[in-house]
This record gives sequence, C-alpha cells and structure tokens, in this order.
Amino acid sequence: MWSSGRRVLQDLLSQPAVRSFSLTPVQHTVVVERWWQVPLSKVGSPPRLHPRRHRIYKLVEDTKHASKERMELILTQTVPKLGGRGETVFVKKSVGRNKLLPQGLAVYPSPENKQLFSEELRLLHEGKPEERVQTRTGQMTVEYLKRSKLKINKMPSEEFQLTKEVVCRQFDKKLGVVVPPSALNLPFEPIKDVGDYWCEVTVNGLDTVRIPMSLLPYEDPSASYQKQLKAQRKQQAATLVLESAQEEDAVLKADSGAADLEAGLVGTSAAEETTQKVEDETASPSGGPNKN
Repeated sequence: MWSSGRRVLQDLLSQPAVRSFSLTPVQHTVVVERWWQVPLSKVGSPPRLHPRRHRIYKLVEDTKHASKERMELILTQTVPKLGGRGETVFVKKSVGRNKLLPQGLAVYPSPENKQLFSEELRLLHEGKPEERVQTRTGQMTVEYLKRSKLKINKMPSEEFQLTKEVVCRQFDKKLGVVVPPSALNLPFEPIKDVGDYWCEVTVNGLDTVRIPMSLLPYEDPSASYQKQLKAQRKQQAATLVLESAQEEDAVLKADSGAADLEAGLVGTSAAEETTQKVEDETASPSGGPNKN
C-alpha cells in the first residue's frame, strides 16, 4: 500500500509543472510554409523529410500585424463624431461591444433592422414637408448657424465677385459647414463691393437660417504686411493716448483757472469788508466832537 502511494507521488512530482493561464503570453496565428518543397513519395508510404532542409520555414502571414476587422452597426441615436440615427457605421469591436450596444446607441445590421431604418430614412427624406421632422444633427447645425457670422476677405483681382460657389467654399473654410449650392440663397448676386450682406441656408430642406455676411477689404497674409499693420495699430493707439492726455491737461488748466478766479474774488471781497470795518471804527459818532 505504501509502495503504491509512493509510486503515485513520484509520478506526480516527475510530471512537468502546469503553467498558470494568467502567465501564458498571448498567442497569435502565424502562417508559414516550407522553404524547400517535400518530394512526392510512393502511394502508401510516408514522405521522406530531410533532417535539416525541410525544417526551414518562411513567413507568409502574421495576424498580429494584420488589420483588425471592424464591427458594422446601425445607430439608433445620434452619436457625436460618429453619425446620426439610421446611419450604418464601422467601429472597433471594443467600442461596439462595450459602449454602443450596451447603452442602446446601436443595433446589429440584421435584415429586419436594415429594412426598418431604411424605411424610416426614406420617409424622412421623401415625405411631405409638414410630415418631416428635423434630425438631431440638423437641429445642432441650425443652432450653430444662428450663432455664426461669415466674414470673407476680398481678393486683389478686379474681377473678383461673390457667387454661390465662392460662398459655399468660404462656409467650409471659415465655419466648417458643408453647404451645397442648392441649399444657399444669395439675395444679391453677384457681390462686388465691400460691405455687409446676408444669406440664407436651408438645412435638410426644412429650416432656413439667415446668416449675416461681410465682404472685407483684401489683406495680404505675408509677414511684412502683418508687421506693417501691427505698427500702424500701435501708432494709432499712441495717437489716441496722446490726444486723451492733451484733453485731460486742458480740462485741468480750465479747472485751475476757474479756481484762481474764484479765490481772487473771495480775497477782494474780504479786503473790502476789512477796510469798511476800519473806517467804521475810526469814524466819529454823529453829532459828537472830534477828539483829534
């Protein structure tokens, strides 16, 4: 009995230690092929492998550096920097499984879900104007345009004029909003003179926003022009400070002159009062003899 138990214990101790799964490195799939082809063998006999030559392999594919597949999902709500409701997006699997799907922001692109959201998008774009509803992205765009003002610098060319195409490019460049020419309305076209104007942008064919627009004189973007412009601004600021200082000095001088004049009048009246008192004291009473 003791011998059998000792034999079992020796067998357990002689076996290699089981490695913990937590310490096991991540395994990746690697596709390789033999550098030297194995010659064909006779039917029923194993292939004859060279002891060294046929153990040399060349790498064909390493899945560790391969591009990872993305997950296709359909958004049920508007997600910032990703898309709006009903749009099909491709995201990382970790983002889809840990954020979008658990929070109900997206669903899998099953045939039923695709048909449901495609019908919703069709009704949204093709329905009657009174039945259509502005999307969340469209509402955010409308609110952003209401707070915006477009400023365009005139080009030095004499033939320069503002048209719909130019204004659309300026919307994308200055405000970051892509406006198709069909959604833009210019009441004054073409515009050539410097001044303040306005334009109208229709978002998704539903809401129209009036945006103030200004055509400014040409500004040279070169460094020398910027230095010259900065020097002119400093000179103007210095001139304004000097003029304000001169005005303050003039006001102070006028105040001091008025104060001196008032002090002189007060001194004259005081002297007259003193002289009158002395005369009254030295004068003799009426009807009496003069002692002097």
